[in-house]
Amino acid sequence: MNPDENLDGHGNNDDSSSSSSSNSSVTRTEHSRLDIVTSMDDFIFQILKIRRTLLYISISAIILAPLAIGLSLFLISHPTFFAVLEIENEFGIVLGILLILIIIISVTMIIAGIRHYRSIVVKWTKGYREFQREREEADRKIAEEYGIET
Repeated sequence: MNPDENLDGHGNNDDSSSSSSSNSSVTRTEHSRLDIVTSMDDFIFQILKIRRTLLYISISAIILAPLAIGLSLFLISHPTFFAVLEIENEFGIVLGILLILIIIISVTMIIAGIRHYRSIVVKWTKGYREFQREREEADRKIAEEYGIET
């Protein structure tokens, strides 16, 4: 049995007339279409929020990583740095290793940040514009089909 058949707006059997049944069926169909469109719009809104968050992460990686590299290079090039390495045996070795790791990780963060920034800004924007164009075209077709003014 088709769920739209013989049901009124509350899910109860309604055999009173076929015209009211067809009217409620149309109303339910329009309502379900509206729910789908609303759900898609909410989904797109959430994706845009995620995109903005990823953009902020990429920008922070592009800004903070060079600062870490600059600070590490400043410490390494400081005249007393090698004296500290010689005086403090274990601490000097650990400090040297940590500074080299900071430089390596920061370079990796810069590269990843630039790649993500490009993919978010360039590719995602292009895809979103294409989606908007297709959505407007679909809205126009639906409006023409049902005689709705937009």
